[in-house]
Amino acid sequence: MFDFFKKKAVEKKSLIPEVLGLRLGGVIELDALKMKIIEPDLTISGAATTQLIQAVGVVQLDNSTRLIRYYTDDDAMIQVLMDGDSDADIQQCMLSYYYSTTPIDTDTKWNQWLAQQGVVKSHWDLDGVNFTKLWENELPVAMTETTWTSEIESSQTDQFVMLYSRDVNPDLCEVLIVSAEEQIINNSADRCLVLSTAFELQPNDFKVN
Repeated sequence: MFDFFKKKAVEKKSLIPEVLGLRLGGVIELDALKMKIIEPDLTISGAATTQLIQAVGVVQLDNSTRLIRYYTDDDAMIQVLMDGDSDADIQQCMLSYYYSTTPIDTDTKWNQWLAQQGVVKSHWDLDGVNFTKLWENELPVAMTETTWTSEIESSQTDQFVMLYSRDVNPDLCEVLIVSAEEQIINNSADRCLVLSTAFELQPNDFKVN
């Protein structure tokens, strides 16, 4: 009878985004046939066709544009570029794999990577494979990622990034992501240079359980 006077519970919206069914704790099933066909021409090898999403990262690029990154237990990441909030606003979807992570242990080395001819070069040689700079910037593009491993656990990483690319064949382009990354942990800077390679995914290239 007196429900009118009771404050109704408001459902709290999760800060962790879900896109194309991708979500923290979800299981990705990649198209095994497609991976078998294209993997020999890519830098990666032995990609698992079943992967568990263990973390979700968000980079807000401007008021409406953001990158959403779904990190898996196979050292991989599905990155979704969105200009809006719905699946219809997706601009691009890529599958990325870590290639290497190198610690940067001095301020001098860190500043060298952020300067010209550090992260940003006209070309990047990856074990004899040549990638060409994709963006016109002369210095790395700065972005900050907030990464969730649960609804209550998150961290922030500053990233200074440049993309490179190569044409594998007329239908496939491979992207090299070079990122100098910094986290502040216990008032101390933890820095590293991260190299990853990626290629574009279509919505029918995977499903999420």
